Amino acid sequence: MWEWLSGLLDWTLILSHLRELTLAYVLALPIAWDREVRERTAGLRTFPLVAVASCGYLLVGFEVLNSTEAEARVMAGLITGMGFIGGGAILKSGGQVRGTATAASLWATGAIGLAVASHRYEIAIVITTITFFTLRFLKPLVGKKSAKSDST
Repeated sequence: MWEWLSGLLDWTLILSHLRELTLAYVLALPIAWDREVRERTAGLRTFPLVAVASCGYLLVGFEVLNSTEAEARVMAGLITGMGFIGGGAILKSGGQVRGTATAASLWATGAIGLAVASHRYEIAIVITTITFFTLRFLKPLVGKKSAKSDST
């Protein structure tokens, strides 16, 4: 009954892509968790989806395009699109601008997906680590700096 389907699908390729998409998803989770805990507009659902989508688009590009130039255009389009999505997270109200860290972390999460799709796992891990630690541990330092300038 399913023989016709198995003739159409390359299960080795499916498993390879599933591994890459899962890795992009998992690497986005620490960043997503941080944003969710801090009750930001983008969180546990958004960040993994951004990583998976950017990884998926590039995987498709690698499979259907026949030149590195065309693949580079797909990558450039994804980078631009991530900037656009991140721009939507930035809000200006009065004299305050909010959402820049969320926007930057969305952009970084897109880069995680691109790195995984390109089999540059070391880059994806470094981006995840730097982004997570920046979001998680530099916020208290910014708060201390603001408190000092307010007291002077």
